[in-house]
Amino acid sequence: PAGPAATMRLASMLAALRPILPLVLGLSLGCSLSLLRASWSQGGGEEQCPGAAGPPGARTGGARPEAADGWPGRGHEDFRPRIVPYYRDPNKPYKKVLRTRYIQTELGFHERLFVAVLTSKATLNTLAVAVNKTVAHHFPRLLYFTGLRSAKVPHGMVLVAHGDERPIWLMYETMHYIHQHFGSDYDWFYIMQDDTYAQAEQIKALVTHLSINQDVYLGRAEEFIGGDEQARYCHGGFGYLISRSLLLKLHPHLDSCRNEILSVRPDEWLGRCIIDFLGITCVSQLQGQHYHTYELAKNTEPEKEEEEEFQAALAVHPVSDMTLMYRLHKHFSRIQLDRTYQEIQDLQMQIRNLTSLTPAGEGGLTWPVGINAPFLPKSRFEVISWDYFTEQHLFSCPDGSPKCELSGASKADVSEIIESALEQLNSRYQPLLRFSKRQLLNGYRRFDPTRGMEYTLDLLLEAVTQKGHSHVLAKRVSLVRPLSKVEIIPMPYVTEATRVQLVLPLTVQDLDFVANFLDMFAMNTLDTHDNALLTLLFIYHPYDAQRVSQVDVFAGVKAMVGELEKRYAEVKIPWISVKTEVPSQVKLMDIVSKKHPVDTLFFLASVWTEINMEFLNRCRMNTISNWQVFFPVHFQEFNPALVYRGEQAASSSTDFLRDGHFDRHSFAEACFYNSDYMTARTKLAADILDRDELLESMEVFDVFLHYSGLHLFRAVEPGLVQKYALRSCNPRLSEELYHRCVLSNLEGLASRSHLAMALFEQEQANST
Repeated sequence: PAGPAATMRLASMLAALRPILPLVLGLSLGCSLSLLRASWSQGGGEEQCPGAAGPPGARTGGARPEAADGWPGRGHEDFRPRIVPYYRDPNKPYKKVLRTRYIQTELGFHERLFVAVLTSKATLNTLAVAVNKTVAHHFPRLLYFTGLRSAKVPHGMVLVAHGDERPIWLMYETMHYIHQHFGSDYDWFYIMQDDTYAQAEQIKALVTHLSINQDVYLGRAEEFIGGDEQARYCHGGFGYLISRSLLLKLHPHLDSCRNEILSVRPDEWLGRCIIDFLGITCVSQLQGQHYHTYELAKNTEPEKEEEEEFQAALAVHPVSDMTLMYRLHKHFSRIQLDRTYQEIQDLQMQIRNLTSLTPAGEGGLTWPVGINAPFLPKSRFEVISWDYFTEQHLFSCPDGSPKCELSGASKADVSEIIESALEQLNSRYQPLLRFSKRQLLNGYRRFDPTRGMEYTLDLLLEAVTQKGHSHVLAKRVSLVRPLSKVEIIPMPYVTEATRVQLVLPLTVQDLDFVANFLDMFAMNTLDTHDNALLTLLFIYHPYDAQRVSQVDVFAGVKAMVGELEKRYAEVKIPWISVKTEVPSQVKLMDIVSKKHPVDTLFFLASVWTEINMEFLNRCRMNTISNWQVFFPVHFQEFNPALVYRGEQAASSSTDFLRDGHFDRHSFAEACFYNSDYMTARTKLAADILDRDELLESMEVFDVFLHYSGLHLFRAVEPGLVQKYALRSCNPRLSEELYHRCVLSNLEGLASRSHLAMALFEQEQANST
């Protein structure tokens, strides 16, 4: 019958259309909604909906509103993006726009907290030192203010002396100094005395929860003696917090307060000044944040104090001596540490409870709980190797040797890890068992960039039971030293306006490359008017020096320098002639150092260096006087004959992995200040005495590494590119320097793949 056949055909058709049915329904629904929306936007016209309330003259249809208070229209066109065309008056000379180095400065951001400590000549070397050792490293900026200073200022303390010990005068001068030097840089100002112990981390956390838009005068509120019952001042012994807005409003009235307000206490004088001229009183609670304090009684034992008020205190006063300050710091540090451990345990418990609800289940729980999972390599080249060690030796040495003595930071690291392993074992199994170490059988460690340093220890332990029975057993433990919170290290501020003095040593073997160096120097520094100068150092062999009156091997270079000085009338390129068989880098730098001021920023270059403005700016920024020296790792291009093998090289080669490598064996380029070099060189001279032959085995890098306490910044520098050239290695230098030069030449030939291809082609050519 036709009925069943039609039903079967319909069912087969629906089965065929079922995969595309959601697509058809989605398109139909989308088209319907689009048409419905278009009818709504076009059907409003000029009429308002009945009962609709709106501003006079506002249009409620689909057309754009043109004018209304509170509505976007012509009166609010500032909120619409506009393209401002660039126009420069041709009649005015072009002036380079100078912008700040950091976006924080340009946007007007402020630092968070400034701390001022009021001290005196009598307590500067006692209580003030105790404050500096306990809390100074927690605050971003801390200064000490005193009336008269002692003959010797304690190390590591920035002291401001006002010249008068009167308390009111000290407070007045301190507030004036803070406003003048830091009023535009910080949002909050915390003022405390040297007999106050403050919990630095708690103070920092407090200011993060307060709004900077209000005038804040926060501390321990005290009543004035015989004054208004509602007015309060902040007790100076417990410290107090002042906002930047309050400081700016208070500064114009400081002189009037000094002349009109009489008081014995400086904190009461400041509180009266703020109340009389600004009408702001001290509060102990603001925006839901409490400023908890605790007053110490005589002969108080901090370790025995169990009051909740003491445990929650942000500031404790009075602290009578240094020992009490250190005991308070130890006690509150232990409290904070216990709270941190408890928070970690709570978070780990929450992670365990939530892991069972995840798709991976409990199998997705990592160890330790809350730490990132170990790095999973995607290929054999990404596998992180383990370093083997014992208690005496390390079998993966920095210099490449197979075995070296475990010392310094590595030895301290291993000792701490073993102690931590024993502590964890005893805490888990006591009182049933007590473990003591017999020997470290095997030790392995590796650095995982996703989580930290991982350790695996095979320990030979002696386990003692409660009854005194002992047993020796071997146990394997795994530990992780996780990466902590990333911190920004404060560095001295440097600018790009510093003049760079380039120093270029030249030998006879370098003559073929001098022309290219001078051309790049002229194009990238002289043409751009960069603040950089050049000094040439001509190194004559004794034989060439004897014939310099007849044949000067550097005559061509001197002629090129003369041409540059004619082309750039304001530029002078001096040169220094030196006669030596062994061109020691340190001896050459000694000669140059004596001919320049101590504040000179040197860039020790090589003849293959291509100078550019980008690198010079990095040289300025990465070199900090009395703090840091910069040794860039230049990019060395490979031999084009091996890399391209007759093919045409790309005009703008950016494939570093194919065209070159960073030459870590070369220390020829360096940026440092003359004062830092002279300081390190003085220490070196005292160490070697009259054995000048030792200088032939050293480079400038070795001088800074062994004889200065500066930071040595060694980093790859993509802006410092050198063309391929076979360097001449002087065999008269030390064995290490000669070996390093040979390695640099060999690794600079080509990559392994290029060398393998060259050998393969050579074998094929020989076989045919």
